[in-house]
Amino acid sequence: MKRVLSAAASAVAFAACAVAPAHAEISIIVSAHSSLAPPVTQVCQAFLGKIKSPTPINLTEKNPLRDEFFAKACKKDPVQVQAMWGKLIFTGTGTPPAEVDSGAAMRKAVAADPNAVGYLDRKDVDATVKVIATAN
Repeated sequence: MKRVLSAAASAVAFAACAVAPAHAEISIIVSAHSSLAPPVTQVCQAFLGKIKSPTPINLTEKNPLRDEFFAKACKKDPVQVQAMWGKLIFTGTGTPPAEVDSGAAMRKAVAADPNAVGYLDRKDVDATVKVIATAN
């Protein structure tokens, strides 16, 4: 009987590890040709609609890196971010950042605009963009 419980406990522990979320090393990026190097606080203000520059580019809501970026860099959860943008949109005082579907699309969009700022998993960074900060 002890063996069965041991095997069952091992299976449960293995399953828990298998579904544990992977945490990315988040790199805040600008174009490799940009002279921008805003501090993380300014980047967050741009992503939260408090300032107009730099131009933020966001991943879509379905991308888990988006929530991780806001949690780590801006100390906001998805509900807080959504509430802030809901208020700005309702009052007509803000337009949400442009959105892209993937890390590759993020890299391409940021690389093409010297005024843009975005974020990627560190493993997706290449020479077309430069890392100005990390959020972990």
